[in-house]
Amino acid sequence: MNSQKTSKRILALDILRGVTIAGMIMVNNPGSWAHIYAPLGHAQWLGLTPTDLVFPFFMFIMGISTYISMKKFNFEFSTTTALKILKRSVIIFLIGLAISWFSRFCYYWGSAPDSLSFAENLWASVWTFDRMRILGVMQRLALCYGATALIALTMKHKHIPYLIASLLIGYFILLLCGNGFAYNETNILSIVDRAILTPAHMYKDNGIDPEGILSTIPSIAHVLLGFCVGRMMLGNDQSVKEDRAALLNSHLIKLFLVGTILTFAGFLLSYGCPISKKIWSPTFVLVTCGLASSFLALLIWIIDVKGYKKWSVFFESFGVNPLFMYVLGGVLGILFGSISFPWEGGSISIHGFLYKIILMPLFGPTGGSLAYALVFIAINWSIGYQLYKRKIYIKI
Repeated sequence: MNSQKTSKRILALDILRGVTIAGMIMVNNPGSWAHIYAPLGHAQWLGLTPTDLVFPFFMFIMGISTYISMKKFNFEFSTTTALKILKRSVIIFLIGLAISWFSRFCYYWGSAPDSLSFAENLWASVWTFDRMRILGVMQRLALCYGATALIALTMKHKHIPYLIASLLIGYFILLLCGNGFAYNETNILSIVDRAILTPAHMYKDNGIDPEGILSTIPSIAHVLLGFCVGRMMLGNDQSVKEDRAALLNSHLIKLFLVGTILTFAGFLLSYGCPISKKIWSPTFVLVTCGLASSFLALLIWIIDVKGYKKWSVFFESFGVNPLFMYVLGGVLGILFGSISFPWEGGSISIHGFLYKIILMPLFGPTGGSLAYALVFIAINWSIGYQLYKRKIYIKI
């Protein structure tokens, strides 16, 4: 037996994290929202597309990562640890708000009436808080991370599955009693968001905010499911701790088992509780966590068992700095869409130039839209790869 301690780091975790971040950036930046390549579009209301998987996959991995990070504190609650969790949650939430503000600032500045003076234009661009969206992707990540981490430190882990079941069942009852599957403003989710956030601070989609207040409940259960899978995978197992092959095989069996059970359970229950990302329905939680578990098992088999790693460097560049890369993608997307330069007697944005002038004539409206998304991902990767190559890890 090798006397050296076997490394338990699993590269597939970083790769899956990177795949989801790259996917989130790509689907958020098509060449044209009117010509989205079909697999890169969200389901309009009910149902599931490949694009609907990227965000929940990342949240699932966040649950596993939370288990790993909290394990360093032996899952013991302390004021210092709680303050670190709260500080990180607040920072992530504020970054989400900052991106929302930055988007409004840039687009208003570029489209302000010529009649405004510089000072008036600047003030109108800066002061957009009265109509800025409050919740969003980063804000949901902050709330779910904070809740999961605090629950991990304050609750016996054997009781967490019961909490997950209670959250999902309670939310399903809420949907049933509150017209929660209606795609309009009579939906209880819309009613609560409009009452608390007000319409000016919500995402505009038939009154439904996909990262709204009540749908945060199943989202927390979602991350807790990832936490439980992390505990199942990475908890102390004395029989295999020095045998990496046995350890990985143990991971594979557990992940495929959990993935199969959750996926089938979610699809079977969807006959009574439709799958919908926009309301984060309980069946959406079960199916996406199940598919994420199975996909992670596949990546472990390909990367950590078979050793096919060369292809994964692209995604590892996103996976080692996930939140930074997501923020970078958001900022670059805003800048590409708002920075304009003179063109043929008018002006055109960087986004418009790449899509309308270069890519659309070559590949057509839909093909050009996909090509733009791929070019945009390549630009982001070129920055992320430099950080990865220099072992620069930006923690948020």
